[in-house]
Amino acid sequence: MAYIVSIIGRPNVGKSTLFNRLIEKREAITSDVSGTTRDRIYGECEWNGFNFTVIDTGGFDNSKDDVISLGINNQVKTAIDESDVLMFVVDGNDGLTDADKEFANLLRRYKKPVVLVVNKIDNPTKIFNVYDFSQLQFSDDEDSFFAISAINGGGTGDLLDKIVSFFDKNKKDETVEENIPRVALIGQPNVGKSSFLNVLVGEERNIVSDIPGTTRDSIDTLYNKFGEKFILIDTAGIRKKSKHKEDIEFYSTLRSIKAIKDSDICVYMIDATLGIESQDLTLLTLADKYKKGLILIVNKWDLIEKDSNTMQKFKKEISQRIGFLSHVPILFTSAINKTNIFDAVKMISQVYKNKTQKISTSSLNQVMLPIIAHTPPTSIRGKEIKIKYITQLVPNDTVSIAFFCNRPKDVTTTYKKFLNNRLRENFSLDGVHVNIVIKQK
Repeated sequence: MAYIVSIIGRPNVGKSTLFNRLIEKREAITSDVSGTTRDRIYGECEWNGFNFTVIDTGGFDNSKDDVISLGINNQVKTAIDESDVLMFVVDGNDGLTDADKEFANLLRRYKKPVVLVVNKIDNPTKIFNVYDFSQLQFSDDEDSFFAISAINGGGTGDLLDKIVSFFDKNKKDETVEENIPRVALIGQPNVGKSSFLNVLVGEERNIVSDIPGTTRDSIDTLYNKFGEKFILIDTAGIRKKSKHKEDIEFYSTLRSIKAIKDSDICVYMIDATLGIESQDLTLLTLADKYKKGLILIVNKWDLIEKDSNTMQKFKKEISQRIGFLSHVPILFTSAINKTNIFDAVKMISQVYKNKTQKISTSSLNQVMLPIIAHTPPTSIRGKEIKIKYITQLVPNDTVSIAFFCNRPKDVTTTYKKFLNNRLRENFSLDGVHVNIVIKQK
Protein backbone atom coordinates (compact mmCIF):
# COMPACT_ATOMS: atom_id res chain seq x y z
CA MET A 1 0.00 0.00 0.00
CA ALA A 2 1.45 3.39 -1.02
CA TYR A 3 1.18 6.12 1.59
CA ILE A 4 1.77 9.86 1.14
CA VAL A 5 2.53 12.24 4.01
CA SER A 6 2.65 16.00 3.40
CA ILE A 7 4.52 18.54 5.50
CA ILE A 8 2.41 21.71 5.53
CA GLY A 9 2.28 25.04 7.32
CA ARG A 10 2.86 28.75 6.87
CA PRO A 11 6.19 30.03 5.47
CA ASN A 12 9.48 29.75 7.38
CA VAL A 13 8.44 27.35 10.14
CA GLY A 14 11.10 24.74 9.25
CA LYS A 15 9.19 22.42 6.93
CA SER A 16 12.15 21.84 4.60
CA THR A 17 14.52 21.20 7.51
CA LEU A 18 12.09 18.55 8.81
CA PHE A 19 11.78 17.08 5.32
CA ASN A 20 15.57 16.73 5.04
CA ARG A 21 15.68 15.15 8.49
CA LEU A 22 13.02 12.54 7.63
CA ILE A 23 14.50 11.45 4.31
CA GLU A 24 18.06 11.66 5.70
CA LYS A 25 19.26 13.70 2.73
CA ARG A 26 19.63 17.38 1.94
CA GLU A 27 17.13 17.57 -0.91
CA ALA A 28 15.24 20.74 0.03
CA ILE A 29 16.91 24.15 0.17
CA THR A 30 16.59 25.67 3.63
CA SER A 31 17.01 29.33 4.62
CA ASP A 32 15.58 31.97 6.90
CA VAL A 33 13.95 33.67 3.92
CA SER A 34 10.20 33.14 3.80
CA GLY A 35 9.03 31.29 0.68
CA THR A 36 12.30 29.52 -0.20
CA THR A 37 10.38 26.33 -1.11
CA ARG A 38 8.21 27.11 -4.13
CA ASP A 39 8.25 23.76 -5.91
CA ARG A 40 7.17 20.50 -4.33
CA ILE A 41 9.92 18.08 -3.38
CA TYR A 42 9.36 14.35 -2.93
CA GLY A 43 11.38 11.94 -0.81
CA GLU A 44 11.14 8.50 0.76
CA CYS A 45 11.07 7.75 4.47
CA GLU A 46 11.30 4.36 6.16
CA TRP A 47 10.19 3.82 9.75
CA ASN A 48 9.28 0.64 11.66
CA GLY A 49 8.86 -1.40 8.49
CA PHE A 50 6.79 1.20 6.64
CA ASN A 51 8.00 3.01 3.52
CA PHE A 52 6.13 6.15 2.60
CA THR A 53 6.46 9.22 0.38
CA VAL A 54 7.06 12.57 2.08
CA ILE A 55 6.16 15.83 0.31
CA ASP A 56 7.74 19.15 1.26
CA THR A 57 5.29 21.91 0.32
CA GLY A 58 5.68 25.65 0.02
CA GLY A 59 4.46 27.92 2.82
CA PHE A 60 0.70 28.54 2.81
CA ASP A 61 -0.10 32.25 3.01
CA ASN A 62 -3.63 33.55 2.43
CA SER A 63 -2.60 37.15 3.08
CA LYS A 64 -0.91 37.51 -0.30
CA ASP A 65 -2.59 37.52 -3.71
CA ASP A 66 0.44 37.55 -6.03
CA VAL A 67 0.71 34.83 -8.67
CA ILE A 68 3.46 32.87 -6.89
CA SER A 69 1.65 32.80 -3.52
CA LEU A 70 -1.64 31.75 -5.12
CA GLY A 71 0.16 29.01 -7.04
CA ILE A 72 1.80 27.70 -3.85
CA ASN A 73 -1.54 27.75 -1.99
CA ASN A 74 -3.24 25.76 -4.75
CA GLN A 75 -0.48 23.16 -4.70
CA VAL A 76 -0.64 22.87 -0.90
CA LYS A 77 -4.39 22.19 -1.15
CA THR A 78 -3.75 19.54 -3.81
CA ALA A 79 -1.15 17.90 -1.56
CA ILE A 80 -3.67 17.86 1.30
CA ASP A 81 -6.26 16.21 -1.00
CA GLU A 82 -3.89 13.41 -1.97
CA SER A 83 -2.19 12.77 1.38
CA ASP A 84 -2.99 10.00 3.84
CA VAL A 85 -1.56 11.91 6.83
CA LEU A 86 -0.74 15.62 7.28
CA MET A 87 2.09 17.06 9.38
CA PHE A 88 1.04 20.60 10.30
CA VAL A 89 4.25 22.42 11.29
CA VAL A 90 4.21 25.57 13.45
CA ASP A 91 7.03 27.72 14.86
CA GLY A 92 7.59 27.30 18.60
CA ASN A 93 9.63 30.50 18.75
CA ASP A 94 6.94 32.69 17.17
CA GLY A 95 4.10 31.29 19.24
CA LEU A 96 0.55 30.83 17.97
CA THR A 97 -0.32 33.22 15.13
CA ASP A 98 -3.55 34.16 13.38
CA ALA A 99 -2.17 32.53 10.24
CA ASP A 100 -1.75 29.22 12.14
CA LYS A 101 -5.36 29.43 13.39
CA GLU A 102 -6.69 30.18 9.91
CA PHE A 103 -4.76 27.28 8.37
CA ALA A 104 -5.92 24.92 11.14
CA ASN A 105 -9.55 25.80 10.35
CA LEU A 106 -8.89 25.01 6.69
CA LEU A 107 -7.39 21.62 7.58
CA ARG A 108 -10.42 20.61 9.67
CA ARG A 109 -12.57 20.67 6.54
CA TYR A 110 -10.57 17.84 4.97
CA LYS A 111 -11.29 15.13 7.57
CA LYS A 112 -7.73 13.83 7.30
CA PRO A 113 -5.43 12.69 10.12
CA VAL A 114 -3.46 15.78 11.20
CA VAL A 115 -0.42 15.69 13.48
CA LEU A 116 0.51 19.08 14.93
CA VAL A 117 4.31 19.56 14.96
CA VAL A 118 5.69 22.39 17.13
CA ASN A 119 9.15 22.95 15.65
CA LYS A 120 12.24 24.84 16.85
CA ILE A 121 12.04 23.52 20.42
CA ASP A 122 15.82 23.27 20.47
CA ASN A 123 16.38 23.16 24.26
CA PRO A 124 14.38 22.34 27.43
CA THR A 125 13.75 26.01 28.26
CA LYS A 126 11.52 26.31 25.18
CA ILE A 127 9.22 23.42 26.09
CA PHE A 128 6.70 25.79 27.70
CA ASN A 129 6.21 27.43 24.28
CA VAL A 130 4.42 24.28 23.15
CA TYR A 131 1.34 24.79 25.30
CA ASP A 132 0.29 27.93 23.39
CA PHE A 133 -0.64 25.60 20.53
CA SER A 134 -2.84 23.20 22.52
CA GLN A 135 -5.96 25.00 21.27
CA LEU A 136 -5.09 23.81 17.75
CA GLN A 137 -5.30 20.12 18.68
CA PHE A 138 -7.13 18.06 16.08
CA SER A 139 -8.19 15.30 18.47
CA ASP A 140 -8.50 14.55 22.19
CA ASP A 141 -5.52 12.22 21.93
CA GLU A 142 -2.65 13.40 24.16
CA ASP A 143 -0.23 12.44 21.38
CA SER A 144 -1.89 14.61 18.75
CA PHE A 145 0.87 17.22 18.87
CA PHE A 146 4.65 16.93 19.22
CA ALA A 147 7.48 19.25 20.23
CA ILE A 148 10.50 18.70 17.99
CA SER A 149 13.70 20.26 16.76
CA ALA A 150 14.02 19.48 13.05
CA ILE A 151 17.51 20.95 12.96
CA ASN A 152 18.95 18.48 15.50
CA GLY A 153 16.40 15.68 15.26
CA GLY A 154 14.98 15.93 18.78
CA GLY A 155 11.50 14.40 19.07
CA THR A 156 11.32 13.13 15.48
CA GLY A 157 11.32 9.47 16.53
CA ASP A 158 8.12 9.86 18.55
CA LEU A 159 6.65 11.91 15.71
CA LEU A 160 7.31 9.13 13.19
CA ASP A 161 5.83 6.53 15.55
CA LYS A 162 2.63 8.59 15.49
CA ILE A 163 2.67 9.01 11.69
CA VAL A 164 2.97 5.26 10.96
CA SER A 165 0.28 4.49 13.55
CA PHE A 166 -2.20 5.76 10.95
CA PHE A 167 -1.01 3.16 8.43
CA ASP A 168 -2.50 -0.31 8.25
CA LYS A 169 0.24 -2.85 7.57
CA ASN A 170 -2.31 -5.46 6.56
CA LYS A 171 -4.35 -3.17 4.31
CA LYS A 172 -4.75 -4.43 0.78
CA ASP A 173 -6.65 -3.07 -2.17
CA GLU A 174 -9.94 -4.91 -2.66
CA THR A 175 -9.01 -5.77 -6.23
CA VAL A 176 -5.70 -7.43 -5.37
CA GLU A 177 -5.59 -11.17 -5.96
CA GLU A 178 -2.80 -13.49 -4.95
CA ASN A 179 0.05 -13.86 -7.47
CA ILE A 180 -1.59 -11.64 -10.09
CA PRO A 181 0.75 -8.90 -11.30
CA ARG A 182 -0.37 -5.30 -10.87
CA VAL A 183 0.27 -3.14 -13.93
CA ALA A 184 0.19 0.65 -13.61
CA LEU A 185 -0.69 2.74 -16.67
CA ILE A 186 1.12 5.99 -16.04
CA GLY A 187 2.01 9.09 -17.99
CA GLN A 188 1.06 12.72 -18.28
CA PRO A 189 -2.58 13.74 -18.76
CA ASN A 190 -4.19 13.17 -22.15
CA VAL A 191 -1.62 10.76 -23.60
CA GLY A 192 -4.30 8.09 -24.11
CA LYS A 193 -4.10 5.91 -21.01
CA SER A 194 -7.86 5.50 -20.63
CA SER A 195 -8.39 4.90 -24.36
CA PHE A 196 -5.67 2.24 -24.23
CA LEU A 197 -7.34 0.54 -21.25
CA ASN A 198 -10.79 0.64 -22.89
CA VAL A 199 -9.43 -1.06 -26.02
CA LEU A 200 -7.57 -3.61 -23.92
CA VAL A 201 -10.58 -4.72 -21.85
CA GLY A 202 -13.09 -4.22 -24.67
CA GLU A 203 -15.45 -1.84 -22.85
CA GLU A 204 -15.83 1.84 -21.95
CA ARG A 205 -14.24 1.39 -18.53
CA ASN A 206 -13.23 5.08 -18.28
CA ILE A 207 -14.58 8.36 -19.57
CA VAL A 208 -12.45 9.48 -22.51
CA SER A 209 -12.12 12.99 -23.92
CA ASP A 210 -9.48 15.40 -25.22
CA ILE A 211 -9.75 17.43 -22.01
CA PRO A 212 -7.00 16.57 -19.49
CA GLY A 213 -8.74 15.61 -16.27
CA THR A 214 -11.62 13.39 -17.32
CA THR A 215 -10.21 10.41 -15.42
CA ARG A 216 -11.43 11.19 -11.92
CA ASP A 217 -9.54 8.57 -9.92
CA SER A 218 -7.21 5.62 -10.17
CA ILE A 219 -9.30 2.64 -11.29
CA ASP A 220 -8.34 -1.04 -11.05
CA THR A 221 -9.45 -3.37 -13.84
CA LEU A 222 -8.89 -7.11 -14.06
CA TYR A 223 -7.59 -8.21 -17.47
CA ASN A 224 -8.22 -11.90 -18.10
CA LYS A 225 -8.00 -12.75 -21.82
CA PHE A 226 -5.98 -14.95 -24.17
CA GLY A 227 -4.30 -16.78 -21.29
CA GLU A 228 -3.02 -13.59 -19.64
CA LYS A 229 -4.23 -12.29 -16.30
CA PHE A 230 -3.22 -9.10 -14.50
CA ILE A 231 -4.68 -6.06 -12.76
CA LEU A 232 -4.50 -2.76 -14.64
CA ILE A 233 -4.33 0.51 -12.70
CA ASP A 234 -5.30 3.58 -14.74
CA THR A 235 -4.01 6.70 -13.01
CA ALA A 236 -5.87 9.98 -13.01
CA GLY A 237 -4.69 12.77 -15.25
CA ILE A 238 -6.21 15.29 -12.85
CA ARG A 239 -9.33 15.21 -10.72
CA LYS A 240 -10.44 18.79 -11.11
CA LYS A 241 -10.01 21.58 -13.61
CA SER A 242 -7.15 23.97 -13.02
CA LYS A 243 -5.97 27.12 -14.71
CA HIS A 244 -2.39 26.35 -13.74
CA LYS A 245 -0.31 23.85 -15.73
CA GLU A 246 1.89 23.40 -12.61
CA ASP A 247 -1.10 22.19 -10.58
CA ILE A 248 -2.00 19.66 -13.27
CA GLU A 249 1.54 18.25 -13.32
CA PHE A 250 1.66 18.16 -9.51
CA TYR A 251 -1.61 16.24 -9.22
CA SER A 252 -0.59 13.86 -12.01
CA THR A 253 2.73 13.20 -10.29
CA LEU A 254 1.07 12.42 -6.94
CA ARG A 255 -1.29 9.90 -8.54
CA SER A 256 1.57 8.35 -10.51
CA ILE A 257 3.74 7.95 -7.40
CA LYS A 258 0.94 6.04 -5.68
CA ALA A 259 0.36 3.82 -8.72
CA ILE A 260 4.07 3.12 -9.21
CA LYS A 261 4.54 2.03 -5.60
CA ASP A 262 1.46 -0.21 -5.72
CA SER A 263 2.47 -1.95 -8.98
CA ASP A 264 4.77 -4.70 -10.23
CA ILE A 265 5.02 -3.40 -13.81
CA CYS A 266 4.79 0.19 -15.00
CA VAL A 267 3.57 0.83 -18.52
CA TYR A 268 4.69 4.39 -19.17
CA MET A 269 2.83 6.10 -22.00
CA ILE A 270 3.92 9.18 -23.93
CA ASP A 271 2.28 11.16 -26.72
CA ALA A 272 4.09 10.57 -30.03
CA THR A 273 3.41 14.15 -31.07
CA LEU A 274 5.21 15.49 -27.98
CA GLY A 275 8.00 12.99 -27.40
CA ILE A 276 9.78 12.56 -24.06
CA GLU A 277 9.47 15.53 -21.71
CA SER A 278 11.23 16.31 -18.42
CA GLN A 279 8.26 15.13 -16.33
CA ASP A 280 8.38 11.79 -18.16
CA LEU A 281 12.05 11.35 -17.29
CA THR A 282 11.30 12.11 -13.63
CA LEU A 283 8.62 9.42 -13.36
CA LEU A 284 10.56 6.85 -15.41
CA THR A 285 13.54 7.33 -13.10
CA LEU A 286 11.24 6.97 -10.08
CA ALA A 287 9.81 3.68 -11.38
CA ASP A 288 13.33 2.33 -11.90
CA LYS A 289 14.34 3.51 -8.42
CA TYR A 290 11.44 1.49 -6.97
CA LYS A 291 12.69 -1.52 -8.98
CA LYS A 292 9.53 -1.89 -11.04
CA GLY A 293 9.33 -3.61 -14.39
CA LEU A 294 9.16 -0.94 -17.11
CA ILE A 295 7.66 -0.65 -20.60
CA LEU A 296 7.56 2.53 -22.65
CA ILE A 297 4.60 2.96 -25.00
CA VAL A 298 4.59 5.67 -27.65
CA ASN A 299 0.87 6.24 -28.23
CA LYS A 300 -0.94 8.25 -30.93
CA TRP A 301 1.50 6.88 -33.50
CA ASP A 302 -1.25 7.31 -36.10
CA LEU A 303 -0.78 11.10 -35.87
CA ILE A 304 2.84 10.98 -37.04
CA GLU A 305 3.78 11.32 -40.70
CA LYS A 306 5.97 8.31 -41.39
CA ASP A 307 8.46 6.87 -43.81
CA SER A 308 10.42 3.62 -43.62
CA ASN A 309 12.93 5.07 -41.11
CA THR A 310 10.63 7.07 -38.85
CA MET A 311 10.24 4.42 -36.14
CA GLN A 312 13.97 3.74 -35.88
CA LYS A 313 14.76 7.46 -35.71
CA PHE A 314 12.14 7.89 -33.00
CA LYS A 315 13.55 4.94 -31.02
CA LYS A 316 17.06 6.34 -31.27
CA GLU A 317 15.93 9.77 -30.02
CA ILE A 318 14.06 8.20 -27.09
CA SER A 319 17.01 5.96 -26.17
CA GLN A 320 19.29 9.00 -26.09
CA ARG A 321 16.88 10.82 -23.77
CA ILE A 322 16.32 7.96 -21.32
CA GLY A 323 20.03 7.05 -21.23
CA PHE A 324 20.58 4.56 -18.40
CA LEU A 325 17.08 3.09 -19.00
CA SER A 326 18.08 1.76 -22.40
CA HIS A 327 16.97 -1.73 -21.30
CA VAL A 328 13.33 -0.58 -21.32
CA PRO A 329 11.42 -2.03 -24.30
CA ILE A 330 9.63 0.52 -26.53
CA LEU A 331 6.35 -0.14 -28.35
CA PHE A 332 4.50 2.14 -30.79
CA THR A 333 0.71 2.05 -30.52
CA SER A 334 -2.49 3.78 -31.55
CA ALA A 335 -5.31 3.21 -29.07
CA ILE A 336 -7.76 4.86 -31.48
CA ASN A 337 -6.83 2.53 -34.35
CA LYS A 338 -6.19 -0.44 -32.02
CA THR A 339 -2.67 -0.83 -33.41
CA ASN A 340 -0.21 -3.09 -31.50
CA ILE A 341 -2.48 -3.34 -28.46
CA PHE A 342 -2.12 -7.11 -28.12
CA ASP A 343 1.66 -6.72 -28.54
CA ALA A 344 1.53 -4.58 -25.39
CA VAL A 345 -0.16 -7.44 -23.53
CA LYS A 346 2.54 -9.87 -24.63
CA MET A 347 5.23 -7.37 -23.61
CA ILE A 348 3.68 -6.94 -20.13
CA SER A 349 3.65 -10.71 -19.71
CA GLN A 350 7.27 -11.06 -20.84
CA VAL A 351 8.60 -8.28 -18.59
CA TYR A 352 6.82 -9.83 -15.60
CA LYS A 353 8.39 -13.21 -16.41
CA ASN A 354 11.78 -11.50 -16.71
CA LYS A 355 11.28 -9.78 -13.35
CA THR A 356 10.21 -12.92 -11.47
CA GLN A 357 12.50 -15.46 -13.14
CA LYS A 358 15.00 -17.62 -11.26
CA ILE A 359 18.25 -17.94 -13.23
CA SER A 360 20.06 -21.12 -12.31
CA THR A 361 23.38 -20.79 -10.52
CA SER A 362 25.03 -23.11 -13.02
CA SER A 363 23.92 -20.93 -15.96
CA LEU A 364 25.19 -17.76 -14.29
CA ASN A 365 28.58 -19.26 -13.60
CA GLN A 366 28.93 -20.93 -17.01
CA VAL A 367 28.16 -17.69 -18.83
CA MET A 368 29.64 -15.00 -16.62
CA LEU A 369 32.87 -16.48 -15.24
CA PRO A 370 34.56 -16.75 -18.68
CA ILE A 371 33.51 -13.14 -19.41
CA ILE A 372 35.00 -12.02 -16.09
CA ALA A 373 38.18 -14.00 -16.74
CA HIS A 374 38.56 -12.26 -20.10
CA THR A 375 37.83 -8.79 -18.64
CA PRO A 376 38.64 -8.94 -14.91
CA PRO A 377 38.18 -6.05 -12.47
CA THR A 378 41.06 -3.58 -12.34
CA SER A 379 43.65 -4.45 -9.68
CA ILE A 380 43.77 -2.04 -6.75
CA ARG A 381 47.20 -1.19 -5.34
CA GLY A 382 48.63 -4.19 -7.15
CA LYS A 383 46.17 -6.60 -5.54
CA GLU A 384 44.08 -8.73 -7.87
CA ILE A 385 40.28 -8.90 -7.47
CA LYS A 386 39.02 -12.44 -8.05
CA ILE A 387 35.34 -13.22 -8.62
CA LYS A 388 34.83 -16.95 -8.06
CA TYR A 389 31.12 -17.60 -7.69
CA ILE A 390 27.81 -16.10 -8.87
CA THR A 391 24.23 -16.75 -7.78
CA GLN A 392 20.82 -15.08 -7.78
CA LEU A 393 19.46 -13.83 -4.46
CA VAL A 394 15.87 -14.80 -3.67
CA PRO A 395 13.31 -13.82 -2.63
CA ASN A 396 13.66 -10.28 -3.90
CA ASP A 397 11.60 -7.49 -5.46
CA THR A 398 13.75 -7.57 -8.59
CA VAL A 399 16.50 -9.64 -10.20
CA SER A 400 19.44 -9.46 -7.77
CA ILE A 401 22.68 -11.18 -8.74
CA ALA A 402 25.42 -11.73 -6.15
CA PHE A 403 29.08 -11.89 -7.21
CA PHE A 404 31.37 -13.37 -4.54
CA CYS A 405 34.94 -12.13 -4.54
CA ASN A 406 37.99 -11.62 -2.32
CA ARG A 407 37.89 -7.78 -2.26
CA PRO A 408 34.24 -6.62 -2.64
CA LYS A 409 34.91 -3.03 -1.53
CA ASP A 410 37.38 -2.54 -4.39
CA VAL A 411 34.93 -3.40 -7.18
CA THR A 412 34.15 -0.10 -8.91
CA THR A 413 30.79 1.26 -10.04
CA THR A 414 32.06 1.13 -13.63
CA TYR A 415 32.75 -2.60 -13.34
CA LYS A 416 29.31 -3.19 -11.81
CA LYS A 417 27.82 -1.52 -14.90
CA PHE A 418 29.95 -3.81 -17.05
CA LEU A 419 28.56 -6.87 -15.23
CA ASN A 420 25.02 -5.51 -15.59
CA ASN A 421 25.43 -5.05 -19.34
CA ARG A 422 26.90 -8.54 -19.82
CA LEU A 423 24.01 -10.06 -17.87
CA ARG A 424 21.52 -8.25 -20.10
CA GLU A 425 23.30 -9.51 -23.22
CA ASN A 426 23.10 -13.14 -22.11
CA PHE A 427 19.83 -13.41 -20.19
CA SER A 428 16.25 -12.25 -20.72
CA LEU A 429 16.22 -9.04 -18.66
CA ASP A 430 14.45 -6.48 -20.86
CA GLY A 431 12.42 -4.02 -18.81
CA VAL A 432 13.86 -5.20 -15.51
CA HIS A 433 15.94 -3.37 -12.90
CA VAL A 434 18.98 -5.57 -12.20
CA ASN A 435 20.58 -5.24 -8.80
CA ILE A 436 24.31 -6.12 -8.68
CA VAL A 437 25.52 -7.21 -5.24
CA ILE A 438 29.21 -7.75 -4.51
CA LYS A 439 29.79 -10.04 -1.53
CA GLN A 440 32.79 -11.29 0.40
CA LYS A 441 33.83 -14.77 -0.65
